[in-house]
Order: sequence, then structure tokens, then C-alpha cells
Amino acid sequence: MSLPLVVLSVLSVASLVAAEIRFTEIRSDGRPIIPFDEFGFTHRGRLELNVTKLSLSGPTPDSSALSKVGFFLSTRDAWVHVLQQIEDGEINCVLGSDAVQKVYTFDRLHSLTTTEFNFVYTEIDADQYTLVFANCLPQLKVSMNVRSAMYNLEDGNFNRRDYLSAGKTVLPRVFFLFSIIYFVLAVVWINVLYKKRLTVHTIHFFMLAVVLLKALNLLCEAEDKSYIKRTGSAHGWDILFYIFSFLKGITLFSLIVLIGTGWSFLKPYLQDKEKKVLIIVIPLQVVANIAQVVIDETGPFGHEWVRWKQVFLLVDVICCCAVLFPIVWSIKNMREAARTDGKAAVNLMKLTLFRHYYIVVICYIYFTRVVVYALETITSYKYLWTSVVAGELATLAFYLFTGYRFKPEAHNPYFVIDEDEDAATEQLKLEDEFDL
Repeated sequence: MSLPLVVLSVLSVASLVAAEIRFTEIRSDGRPIIPFDEFGFTHRGRLELNVTKLSLSGPTPDSSALSKVGFFLSTRDAWVHVLQQIEDGEINCVLGSDAVQKVYTFDRLHSLTTTEFNFVYTEIDADQYTLVFANCLPQLKVSMNVRSAMYNLEDGNFNRRDYLSAGKTVLPRVFFLFSIIYFVLAVVWINVLYKKRLTVHTIHFFMLAVVLLKALNLLCEAEDKSYIKRTGSAHGWDILFYIFSFLKGITLFSLIVLIGTGWSFLKPYLQDKEKKVLIIVIPLQVVANIAQVVIDETGPFGHEWVRWKQVFLLVDVICCCAVLFPIVWSIKNMREAARTDGKAAVNLMKLTLFRHYYIVVICYIYFTRVVVYALETITSYKYLWTSVVAGELATLAFYLFTGYRFKPEAHNPYFVIDEDEDAATEQLKLEDEFDL
């Protein structure tokens, strides 16, 4: 698949849904439980339900039986209690539990022929809730279009809605602050390249591109979250965010591979095995970004959410492992060279630098993939933004380390190449071309 087609497919997926205001179509569904979305309410929370094209199929129930069909809100702790009640035989329907908050049950419909209704539910107990539809009538199948909008009213202004969950409402400012930091870093890096222009290599301009794409990605994410915060939908800003996220992901992983192989300053070309790593990493990043779009846009309870989440995690792990191979190869080659070519001091400095970079890359991958996820899992819903800050701080530290260690400098051990090494490089290049 060509790059334009990939980008087009990403944009087409992104345009299917609308951010925090969810639209869900249900057709002849007999599932007893249908989860919709999660949201962190403050003590001024609101839930707007707009149901259209409602139809019930199966044995005609009486109006009292329809009290077992409807929408409710539940916290995670409450849901555990409900499951225990069902297991103990205390209740036979979720809507019969006092642990959940019933929003709208179908016994409130004017008649069985009613095809639509609107309802606003006020939530005053601050917590993280899941909106769920329950159907405790086994023979009944439901079809309907559901528009759900959950938001909090801001303190001091009851007319201003905040469509971001309580733990995410500060994210627009967080992303904007980090975007400013990266733009400043880009300016500093440009100044360094200008002052050290005699020792600048192609890889340094590639590093500048990575920083700029990261800054633009964060800026678009800040505007995307800000627009959602005010309106509940993204209206195009999500598309820009996904484009820059796509480009940033590819360039970052490619940069790690290129630095790990010593491309541009240790040698002017890539060997076949290193090219294969890039050929593997770049398409995998394409798949990872498509998966990320589906995950973000469908919400945690979409039909394909679990499958795409598994795809994203698998692809991300493969990419993270793949970018480590070139560094390992370089460390192995330099260890062998230090023993045989008589330039032990120079090779030892390069070997030490590569080892440090290898350790930092592993720490960065581990922190952003494992520690950040753990923080998101154990942190209270009110402080979900802290896991985002932790991830961005780790990424910023990694960028700073990479820029400092591999900055254009005549005496940087990474750039020490003598005539013998140049000759060996050219010989290897000729051998590769001959093999081809």
C-alpha cells in the first residue's frame, strides 16, 4: 500500500465518529449488557441521551417488564458489587441493584410504539462512571440510534460545558506547554547547527525534523483536546493530529535505527540488514497509527476496539524490539574492532557511548510503554493527566539526551573517524554492492 493510500485510510477512519459525543447504532441486539462510554464526572455532571429509531422485536412485554430494560451508570466498584449480588442470587437483573444509578428505563416510554426520546440526567456524585444499556428480557431484541453526550458544568459558570473527563480537563494546557518547549528546543538546535556547521551531518537535520514534528503533533493535540473540551467534537483537528502523529512516529523510530547504525557520521550508507529493519519498522508504524486512530475514535467499548488494541500493542512491541537490533550490532562490531584493529581507545569510547544509548533507549521504551500504562491504571480518575505528563517528560528527557550525546562537535567520540576507518567503510560498501 502506498503512503498516500495509507494516509487516506487513516483520515477516512478518523472521520467516522465524533470525539466525546458518541453516536452508536444498535440493530436487533439481544445482548444483556451493552457498554457505551466512560466519563469522569464532577459534582456538576450531566448526561444527555438522545435515542431515535427505537424498535423492540420479540414477544410483546408489558409495561412493568420494561423496567428491566434501560440505561444506567455504574462505577467500577459498583459493578463488582452488582456481579456479587447476581452470583449470590440477590438480584436477577442489573437494573434491580441499588449499586447502580438508573438513568432511563423503558417502562417510562409513553407506549410501545414510541420511536424516540430525549433525557437529561444530572450526576452530583463525583466519580468515574460507565454508561451501560441493560436488557434483562432474553427474548427481546432492541434496535436504536443512541447519541450520548457526557459533560461537566464549570464552576462559577453553569452555562459552560466541559466535555473532557474530570481527569483530562487540563490536557490542552499540558500539550500546549510541551509544544512550546519543543519549539524552543528546535530553535536552540538550529542555533547549534549554525554555530557548528562545519561538523554538521545529515543526521542532525533529521533530528531537527523529529523535534519539529513532535512540536507540531503536540500543538495539534492541544488544539484538538481544547476544541473537544468546548464542543464535544474535533472537527478536523483530530485529522491534523493523526497526520503529525503518523509522521512523528515514523521519523522517531527511523532516527533511533539510523543513530544505532552510525549512519551519516560513522558511515555514509546502510547495510542490507539495517535496511531490512527500516523496511520492517516503517510499515509497522503505519499499522500502529491506524490502530491508534480506531482505538481513540471508537472508544473503549467499540466492536473492534479490543482487536485493534491488541494489534497496536503487538506492533508497538515489535517496533521497539526491532530498533534495538542495529544498536546491538554496532556494539558487537565495535567490541570486535577494539580487539583487532589496534585503535582500542577510540573504539572503547564509541562502545561506551553506544552502550549508554542502548540503556537509555530501553529505559525510554520501558517507561513509556509499561510504567506510564501502570500509572494510568492505578491513578485516580481525577489525576489521569499525571500519566500523560510522566510520558511526555520521559520523551523530553530522551530527546535531550539524544541531542546532547550526538550533537555536532569535532571532539565527540561518536564522530572520530580516521583514514583507515574511511577506507574500511568504502571496502564494506564495495563488498555489499558486489554481493548485490
